[in-house]
Amino acid sequence: MKLVHGPLPLRGCGGKSNDSPSKVSDDNIKSRTLLMSNAEGAGENSEWQKGGARFQGKRHSEYFDPCQEAADRSLKCLRRNGGDRGMCTDYFQAYKDCKQRWMEEMKEAKRKEGKSWFG
Repeated sequence: MKLVHGPLPLRGCGGKSNDSPSKVSDDNIKSRTLLMSNAEGAGENSEWQKGGARFQGKRHSEYFDPCQEAADRSLKCLRRNGGDRGMCTDYFQAYKDCKQRWMEEMKEAKRKEGKSWFG
């Protein structure tokens, strides 16, 4: 199996590939990084809360992970630094924190709804 490095071309409605990935402002990236790296929680604007409504209303065939952006940033860091994990520990920690908050919120929501394996 051959691994492809670098971004894959995006396909639009016309079938032509876009040469550049979607553009995201630096301010947007910084604000999302700040939200993801806040160990004490980010209140109403945290990533798992933003995606919570979409995850709750998803179709059975649709999967949505509100921490996917943090995962993507950690993988980009690894590629940028030649696989040196030590250079990307902040990105890994931001992903772990996001995932942990999301899972805790999902458990709490299910507990409040009374859903269980036996009930």
